Amino acid sequence: MRIKQIRGVADELSSCIGHEVSLDGFLEQAHYQETDLILVNRVPLAMRIEIGGEMGWYPTLKGIAEWNVESSWVAVDGGAIPFLENGADCMGAGIHIADPSLQKGDFVWIRNQETGEPIALGTALHDGEEMMSMTKGKAISTIHWIGDDLWNLET
Repeated sequence: MRIKQIRGVADELSSCIGHEVSLDGFLEQAHYQETDLILVNRVPLAMRIEIGGEMGWYPTLKGIAEWNVESSWVAVDGGAIPFLENGADCMGAGIHIADPSLQKGDFVWIRNQETGEPIALGTALHDGEEMMSMTKGKAISTIHWIGDDLWNLET
């Protein structure tokens, strides 16, 4: 990757995450199952996907853990986790806490309420405030989760 490309990706990720992102190490750009990836030291930390009708660079679950992302999240209870780990969309009833700044169509990551560890990520189908009061229906359309092919990607 060229320095100019790296800066552009880092700036886009920093905007999404809310703080500066460092892309230091051995960098590679790859294409995997219709998705462009950025690998840092052979670990897929960012992916180029469509969110809210626009293509952009977003962190993978490993990127969320690496860069300590503290915005754009919802926390779910233990009852939701097995379903999310199988790729299910996130139902509103399982959400206990949500970033109130989340808007419908935003990138959102889902974390374990007890441990804070990332479980899945996707697109918000409702605003953050609304998600916390939902008792039924889908709240997040899941894109990537622990145990999917991207999570298990060995390079």
